[in-house]
Amino acid sequence: MSLATVLSRAQNGLTADLVRVEVHLANGLPGLAIVGLPEAAVREAKDRVKAAITTCGYEFPARRITCNLAPADLPKEGGRFDLAIALGILAASQQIPAERLAGLEVLGELSLSGELRAVRGALPAALQAKRAGHALIVPLANADEAVLAAGVRIIAARHLSELCGALHAGELAEYLATNSAFDIAVDGPDLAEVRGQPMARRALEIAAAGGHSLLMVGPPGSGKSMLAARLPGLLPPMSEDEAIQVAAIASVATSGFDPRNWRRRPFRSPHHTASGVALVGGGSSPRPGEITLAHLGILFLDEIPEFDRRVLEVLRQPLETGEITISRAAQQQDFPARFQLIAAMNPCPCGFLGDPESRCRCTPDQVARYRGRISGPLLDRIDLQIFVPRIERQALLQPAVAVESSADVRVRVSAARERQMQRAGKPNVLLNATELERDCALDAATRALIEAAMQRLRLSARGYHRVLRVSRTIADLAHLPTLTPAHVAEALRYREFERSGV
Repeated sequence: MSLATVLSRAQNGLTADLVRVEVHLANGLPGLAIVGLPEAAVREAKDRVKAAITTCGYEFPARRITCNLAPADLPKEGGRFDLAIALGILAASQQIPAERLAGLEVLGELSLSGELRAVRGALPAALQAKRAGHALIVPLANADEAVLAAGVRIIAARHLSELCGALHAGELAEYLATNSAFDIAVDGPDLAEVRGQPMARRALEIAAAGGHSLLMVGPPGSGKSMLAARLPGLLPPMSEDEAIQVAAIASVATSGFDPRNWRRRPFRSPHHTASGVALVGGGSSPRPGEITLAHLGILFLDEIPEFDRRVLEVLRQPLETGEITISRAAQQQDFPARFQLIAAMNPCPCGFLGDPESRCRCTPDQVARYRGRISGPLLDRIDLQIFVPRIERQALLQPAVAVESSADVRVRVSAARERQMQRAGKPNVLLNATELERDCALDAATRALIEAAMQRLRLSARGYHRVLRVSRTIADLAHLPTLTPAHVAEALRYREFERSGV
């Protein structure tokens, strides 16, 4: 046989498209040509494959070898096709049984010694192989990630020679996960470590229960970053489907999937020098940005006014829709971006405006320019906006007082989220106008209160709906089916940015 076909997968955003690696041997000047829209790393596979085959004791055919990666119009990148090309050459030259490759998909980069190296996107490839009813061969370093796609047969290989020997013997053993990291709950920072700040603690609980965005304004050292870092510990545990989504995104990211983060909600904190592309994703071959890496988790923007205003404006659309579409001339990719935005800032450039213990030296124009870096439309999309005052000396110097831990608060948060899922099938932050009318019926006193607040605070329609969503979350935390004036009044307390003009 001078023709062999091996199945593989190309990474295309968060999907893994099927690629047929067709290898043909013909008479002519010896050489290996790879066609099918390969980029540089794929074209260089010919040198890696040749060295790996000869190092493992097999013969590299002295014939004209054509390797076609079909479909021809799908861009191919990376070293993920090395193993498939090598097996195709060995099968076409009858050095391994070609029939043993039927129903198998293959991923893996080859070293010059024939050792298999990990590739990005093993989990999306495993999910697609499961849908196709195929088994999947991956490097051992990718095996724990690939087995998360329950229901697909995963075969892990360390070395090309080891895999070829198994194909000859017909003994391709299925890989079973043994990594105990999947069963270990990784504890994060605890809310019990926070001194004082009762309003901020309450705002964190509400944000966690309803999935709301939060802006914290306060002087330097008041604990804004410390509070934000403790929010993931308050969030309810992820479902199996949510955990798979987060793991699949991490799988295609540059840092890759870490088994220790399984079922752990992401917490992303990009520096304020990040570009718009770094934040929302992009590139000539679109890849996910920070908002996608924070999907179903937290995106924390510390010192938010220091971000470029144009960078911040790109958050407006994904905050509303929960997804981002990256369009390029050659292709278009849709990425999920259902994240919680948590932001922190100082009240003024020097940070001490309104601080009773320090004097602010900023002029009114400087303060206005500083605050103006956050546009009204973006601010209107943030549900909770609170001041975080300086911690009093007594609270720092006195012995720590026992307060609720993250685990204690998480019990209430999980119960409130469960009520939301039973009632609407989604967290309160996702309720649309029709669902708000159904779940947030207002009596006369509550309606009068919110009408007065709309006039005083000049709330937009979006702001009005966000107040209702926060009120609904407060009622859920109190185990109450209907809203009361107290719930709306508390929700309005968390709009201090509008009230004060900060």
